[in-house]
Amino acid sequence: MRLKLVPQNTSFDFFSRWKLWLGISGLMMVIAFTSFMLQGLNFGIDFRGGTEIRTKSAQTIDIGVYRDAIVPLELGDITIVEIFDPTFGPDENVAMIRIQAQADTEAVTAATITAIEQSLEAAVPGLQIDSVESVGPKVSGELIQTAVIAVVLAIGAVLVYIWLRFEWQFALGAVAALVHDVILTIGIFSELQIRFDLAIIAALLTIVGYSLNDTVVVFDRVRENLRKYKKKDLKEVLNISINETLSRTVMTSVTTLLALISLYVLGGDVIRGFVFAMIWGVIVGTYSSVFVASTILLWLGVKRDWSKPSNTSGNQFANVDA
Repeated sequence: MRLKLVPQNTSFDFFSRWKLWLGISGLMMVIAFTSFMLQGLNFGIDFRGGTEIRTKSAQTIDIGVYRDAIVPLELGDITIVEIFDPTFGPDENVAMIRIQAQADTEAVTAATITAIEQSLEAAVPGLQIDSVESVGPKVSGELIQTAVIAVVLAIGAVLVYIWLRFEWQFALGAVAALVHDVILTIGIFSELQIRFDLAIIAALLTIVGYSLNDTVVVFDRVRENLRKYKKKDLKEVLNISINETLSRTVMTSVTTLLALISLYVLGGDVIRGFVFAMIWGVIVGTYSSVFVASTILLWLGVKRDWSKPSNTSGNQFANVDA
């Protein structure tokens, strides 16, 4: 007997409260945008410029001791954060030290790194420096611009692709879902002040691809059913299509989340931000494929031109049992 996450032949009405779903999505986007405007993002060293030093010590970390050791070097703004990870042993106390970009140099010099190491070792015997990463202010500014362009171009390419493959109403629905996912992901990083670096940009682009794949599966079945059920109204056709693909949607999301949660718990702090973005993206991406993209399509309406021959049979994986 196979485990099924979704009963066979479901008949849920996803559009009985479609205004409520759009209202919830709109409210969440407003909260995310407000948080971004008020708090901004906790940019990592990739975007802020400066130097990031990762230390390891057998002694318990005292942020005050670390700061007192570095402040006399007069390096400007310094941020010290203790890293917690279940994979660390009892003698592994890891700290992340971020030093602002220096005005006269592209990065902190080797002599300055040596001075920092000596000061810390004097204050915390046995301390080790695991890694040092530096990014100049000019490079960090270019990275922000390039990251924004990458996300905008990805969404623009999706708009053109869906427009050519389906109709413009489908394209606007898909893009609305993608913009929804990106804004909510940026919003939660702003609200929780999780470090935002280039790895998160990679996660955003991956979320765009994941959400698009989910949306296209639903839209492909909608297009097929529009030709199959010529006398049913659009709302009924959309409900039928989502129910027919619901099993596949849930199975894909759950199996992806199982892998991501394992990485989040066991993968270490280096990839934790990326994995968190992916977990959040899978959740909101699945939600937006059903409740945002399809609702926008229902709101815009579809021109049902039956003069065109039916040249598609839908996605072959749409009926996989979950």
